[in-house]
Amino acid sequence: MLNSLSGRFLILTIIFVMLAEILIFVPSIARFREDYLLSRLERAQIASLALLADDMISPDLEEELLRNAEVFNVVLRRDEARQLILSAPMPQQISDSFDLRGATAFQLIRDAMARLFDPDPKVIRVIGNPVREAGLLIEVTMETSELRDAMIDYGLRILILSAVISVVTAFLLFLAVQALLVRPIKGVVRHMQAYARDPEDARRIIKPESGLRELREAEEALETMQVQLTGSLKQKERLAQLGGAVAKVSHDLRNMLTSAQLFTDRIEMSQDPGVKRMAPKLVNSITRAVHLCEATLAFGKAEEPAPRLERVVLADLVSDVIDSERLSAGEHDLSFAEDIPSTLQIRADSEQIYRVLANLVRNARQAVMQSGEGGEISVAAQEHEDHWVILVSDTGPGLPKKALDNLFRPFQGGVSKGGTGLGLAIAQELIRGHGGQLRLKKTGESGTVFEIDLPKGDLELAIEPEFDNGEVATH
Repeated sequence: MLNSLSGRFLILTIIFVMLAEILIFVPSIARFREDYLLSRLERAQIASLALLADDMISPDLEEELLRNAEVFNVVLRRDEARQLILSAPMPQQISDSFDLRGATAFQLIRDAMARLFDPDPKVIRVIGNPVREAGLLIEVTMETSELRDAMIDYGLRILILSAVISVVTAFLLFLAVQALLVRPIKGVVRHMQAYARDPEDARRIIKPESGLRELREAEEALETMQVQLTGSLKQKERLAQLGGAVAKVSHDLRNMLTSAQLFTDRIEMSQDPGVKRMAPKLVNSITRAVHLCEATLAFGKAEEPAPRLERVVLADLVSDVIDSERLSAGEHDLSFAEDIPSTLQIRADSEQIYRVLANLVRNARQAVMQSGEGGEISVAAQEHEDHWVILVSDTGPGLPKKALDNLFRPFQGGVSKGGTGLGLAIAQELIRGHGGQLRLKKTGESGTVFEIDLPKGDLELAIEPEFDNGEVATH
């Protein structure tokens, strides 16, 4: 009972109703005592009418009148004269006097509680106004034992009635809570348990049906979460399958490239000037492809290789990247610019930085070529006191909204037709491995600029997102 919502609601309802009845009980007892005393004054006044009609009455009649009025003495003040109308022997001295004329609620409650908790019988004087203005004042003396008994009897009846009301009210509220709240909540719990057994089954997603606004909002939030989770699980499954396929392809491709690497060794021995000029670039490209396949295999085994930091001449890497992209551009009206000091050396993994620059420059070339207009791609670098900054900019049409919304997300941020969006995701991951940041500095009709920030010292693991003045960043 205590561990269920409806059980606790039932118990709390009973407690609160009883507390409310107790708050009603105290003034009710005080009111009952006041009415009891006023009734005794009224009966005493009626009894005194016999003497007012006839100045001489027998002692037996006087005793009977006082016994019926349940008082010992009756005093009536008329025309400023105080007159003892009826009297009888008192068992003890008067212990207290109570004036009901103008008594406040606090005084009535205080006197009622004092009488209720005092079991000793006492004789008290009660003063009040006569009924129908038949005088200025009437007072009687009476014993308190019958008053206290009547108050106890009245209080017990109130408590019993309060208990019955509490139980009935709590039971009805219990049934209402069961029907309107507990049962719908149990239905949501059953949906959650069924969904947990097979979260990839879209048929188990909850359908909001509750008529209660708060519960329906909870069901709608749960539905949204389940839809997103089911989609994510399916996407992760597809990505896992794709990863396995890529690992297998990379394994076979690595073997093919290794064989091609053997042939390029012989090409290097050729005396043809054109071959001698192009052979080193071909060898470097095949070597990088082999390393990329090996890295892909390592990634498939969840063993992402850490960067091998060394001093790298940045101008040489940028020159290799631009030479490769210049060949890909063909006859398109596209120019390349390099603004890198020849002596600038960075502390990085040369293969990984090459991949980052190759992805960024390739994306820029594709963006400019797809626009059908001429353009320029520029790679610049600056050295600061504690970090290096590399800027890759183009004069293309800028990134579309879809790419901005899914920037650096694999398989979602692709811009070109057939693109997967992996290039930026790979570049970001590699730069983060260096402790640096890759951010989109700006994009628009005038072009796009990506900024690479590499630390000179130890790797900075905390990457803070930025978005200032239209600039988009990631972490």
